[in-house]
Formats: sequence, C-alpha cells, structure tokens
Amino acid sequence: MKVFIIAMVVLFTTNVTQAQTTEVEENLKKQTTDSLDGWKTGGVFSLNLTQTSLTNWSAGGENSVSVNGLVSLFANLKKGNSTWDNSLDLAYGLLQQGDADIRKTDDKIDFTSKYGQKAFKNWYYAGLINFKSQMTAGYNYPDDSTEISNFLAPAYVLGAIGLDYKPSEVFTMFVSPLTSKITIVNDQTLADAGAYGVDPAEFNDLGVLVSNGKTIRSEYGGYLRALLKKDVMKNVNLQTKLELFSNYVEEPDHIDVNWEVLIAMKVNKYISATISTQLIYDHDINIAIDNNGDGIVDAVGPRTQFKEILGVGLSYKF
Repeated sequence: MKVFIIAMVVLFTTNVTQAQTTEVEENLKKQTTDSLDGWKTGGVFSLNLTQTSLTNWSAGGENSVSVNGLVSLFANLKKGNSTWDNSLDLAYGLLQQGDADIRKTDDKIDFTSKYGQKAFKNWYYAGLINFKSQMTAGYNYPDDSTEISNFLAPAYVLGAIGLDYKPSEVFTMFVSPLTSKITIVNDQTLADAGAYGVDPAEFNDLGVLVSNGKTIRSEYGGYLRALLKKDVMKNVNLQTKLELFSNYVEEPDHIDVNWEVLIAMKVNKYISATISTQLIYDHDINIAIDNNGDGIVDAVGPRTQFKEILGVGLSYKF
C-alpha cells in the first residue's frame, strides 16, 4: 500500500510538473510571439571619398576628387496579422576631374511602402506604393549644356495590389496582377521630345507647334518585386532587389527590369567597402549611341543600362 501511495504521489507530482512546464512553455512562446509585434527601424549610412593628386607625373593622368554617399533606411511595423513595411534609399555622387566642371556620378530616390494582412501561412494580401526619381539635373557628358533628366523628370509612381510572400525576415516576394505605373516628365522640353515614353509634341507641316508633349504616361499591367537581405558570411552582407513590370496593353512581352545589388563588407565599426550595381531595361526609354565618339548619333533605341559603384569609406549601421 505504501508503495502504491508513493507511486501515485510521484505520478501526480510528475503530471503537475509537466503541466506547469507546458504552461510555462506556452506562455513563453506567446510572449516571444508578442515581442515580435511593434516597430523595427534601422538603416545604413555610407560615405566614400576618393582623391588623386599628380605632380610632374611622367605616366600622365589628371587630378580628381570624387565623393559618393548612400543612405538606406527602413521602418517596419508588425501588429498581429498585419504588417507595414517602409524603405527609403537615397544616393548621390559627384566627381571633379582635372579642369572639367563637377559632374554627377550617382543620383537616386527610391521610396516604398507596403501594407499586408495575413491570408494563410506565409502569404499576405498586400498593397504597395513605390516612388522613384532623382534630385538634380543630369547631362549626357561631355555635353554639359543639354539636360536629359531632372527632379521629377522622370519620376515613376507605382501602385499595386496582390499577394506578398514572407517566409522569413531574409526574403520577401510581392506579386501583383493589378498594377498601375505612372511615368512623370515634369520638364516640358523633355516631354516635347517624347523622353521616357511619354507622347511627344505635335507639329504641323510648317513646323508650328500644335500641341505640347504629354508630361504623364499611364500603364497597367503585372508586377513582381523580390527582395533578399542576408549575411552571406561574417561581416559581409548581401542585399538584392529585383523588380519586373509588364504592360498588358502595349507589348506585354517587353518586360521592364530593375535589378539592384548591394554588397557591404565591414572592416570595423565605421569603415567598410561597398559594391553596388544596378541593371535597368525599359523598352520605352530610347538611348542615343555614338559608336565612333565623333558626336554623331549612330542609333537610337532601348538599351540595357548598367551602373557599378565600388567604394571604401565611412559606414555606419544603426
């Protein structure tokens, strides 16, 4: 009987302990889940400076100074089954070489805001707004008198409704079958020339202006945006973003591509090396090509655009 009573006491104590442990674990899980709610904010600031000074240098060359700045900010909110992700990327670069005037080497404004409501598992019903433009005028160097771009010329405003796939904080993919893309060319000279795909100005047979070029162009189609942020190894972070857009109405097989890659290699808390690339293809953007460098345009048409920037300098992650 004593053995039986002792066994029952041990069994009861074990069950109570297990029940308490299970309850503690569930509470801990709930607290951990709840702790994920709220704002997550941060970003990266990078400033790279390059300077070359030559005196009686027999091999030739020119003095030069270049500076390039990059700011990437994010503010993400999670509350229950809702998410709200915001990001802002700014970049600007200048180059002074020899006796030439200061030239722009980089210029970017890219803002995205995305709201999602959980649908099932890792999928969210989501809506997205994106704005892209630049800060100052751009020129087709060495021609530094004719503007080929400016603030809001062009600018791109994109609104989309679709599904957002978020299996982890490392990767997210937004897919939208309902997307509106608006191209803004807030410069009448560029608009009259039909730059960036807007309708150009119309003239009669005598060369008299009949109607100004359109400053806004609207497109409707499908959109995909994939974003990956990952530490590929110690002190090396990879961030890549791919955006695809297809116009349902006009040549849907000509897909607009915007692919950006940023690799940050940290030396210490404040010094790092960065490599950034951007590949763009937009069938509506015509680019003049001078194959011989004689100032005569040999061809005009859509081209694959590519930009690469390598810098070593100050960097701060917060």
